[in-house]
Amino acid sequence: MTTTLPKRDPAGERGGTALHTGTSDLRTLLTRNLRQSGISIAFVAIVALFAVLTGGVSLSPGNITNIVLQYSYILVLAIGMVIVIVGGHIDLSVGSVVALTGAIAAVLVIGDGLPWWVGVAAAVGTGLLVGAWHGFWVAYVGIPAFIVTLAGMLLFRGMTLQVLGNISLSPFPSEYQQLAGGFLNGLIGGQGYDAFTMLIAAVGVAGYAVLAHRARVARVLDLQQVESFPLFACRIALVGLVVLAFAWQLATSRGLPVVLIVLSVLVIAYGLVTRRTVFGRHVYALGGNAAAARLSGVRTRRVTFWIFVNMGFLAGVAGVIYSARSNGAQPAAGTMFELDAIAAAFIGGAAVTGGVGTVVGALVGGLIMAVMSNGMQLMGVDQSVQSVVKGLVLLLAVAFDVWNKRRVRGDG
Repeated sequence: MTTTLPKRDPAGERGGTALHTGTSDLRTLLTRNLRQSGISIAFVAIVALFAVLTGGVSLSPGNITNIVLQYSYILVLAIGMVIVIVGGHIDLSVGSVVALTGAIAAVLVIGDGLPWWVGVAAAVGTGLLVGAWHGFWVAYVGIPAFIVTLAGMLLFRGMTLQVLGNISLSPFPSEYQQLAGGFLNGLIGGQGYDAFTMLIAAVGVAGYAVLAHRARVARVLDLQQVESFPLFACRIALVGLVVLAFAWQLATSRGLPVVLIVLSVLVIAYGLVTRRTVFGRHVYALGGNAAAARLSGVRTRRVTFWIFVNMGFLAGVAGVIYSARSNGAQPAAGTMFELDAIAAAFIGGAAVTGGVGTVVGALVGGLIMAVMSNGMQLMGVDQSVQSVVKGLVLLLAVAFDVWNKRRVRGDG
């Protein structure tokens, strides 16, 4: 008997299981991944809420630029933390590692007068060594990551005090400060705005649209369900408008922050690593079911080791950014950063049991924390109330994850 396969149509509008579902198409798009659609809607709602509560000040060009500068290091940490959590682990030491790497950079650059790039290299190298230290104990000795990194939090905070001699060091040379506070502007002109910032944003939107279309075509050819082309086009247009509006605010303020370029490169790179590489697939397999991954040939110890090395690397990068932003190194630097990074990952859709989470989701989760903190500061909300609100948001995010799992399993 001859079976006629459905016709493959790259446009996704004719034939095959890749057809859109008519009136239920929007519902399918929103519920196919409830974590990510929910967090995106929540982010838009929170931005709109604080825009109203602050009389539009939260969306002013200067304030948006300040959000990028003030919370960039948390977003860098969130990228590494979500990979750790997806792999089924946790890292409580990143705040102390940020302090230690910044302290080492300060001693070399401020104390010894070495070039700024030596301090950057030393900070990142220290982060890699810390990550290897954690990875060894977790992967090859078998001590739970919670215990290893809790010990690391104490160990590296003490080392920071020793390196700095329990005093602060400042200031860094201007070249080092530019890593966190510098801007690229005026390269191609613009009347009242920075045209270079808008050009970069336009190129980014075009690249996103091309990659999204290619991914959609690939799903259609694999006979997977996709949204209708008009809805797909609306989604791309909406993302493009948001990015261009964000870029316009930056362009009318001080231009394109250098740290935003660093963050964008990291997001793109780690997005590709987690979705397109063998290592990324192994991380998800490890977090989803470590025993099954091991039986499938995944070298779980090696994957775990490199997960922590990567976290150390990003903690070193965050240490450079934070020390450059604060223009010095302090013994108490990085306090509670690990909780902010963990909260960003969980709010962004990472599962408490591992195996689920995305870099983009962690970025959105970090931005939610940043917008809430910034908005409450603009409103003059007391610090204690801010902590209560952040705690409740984190609790609700994890509760949503638990509820969503029960819904999928049908447990009620």
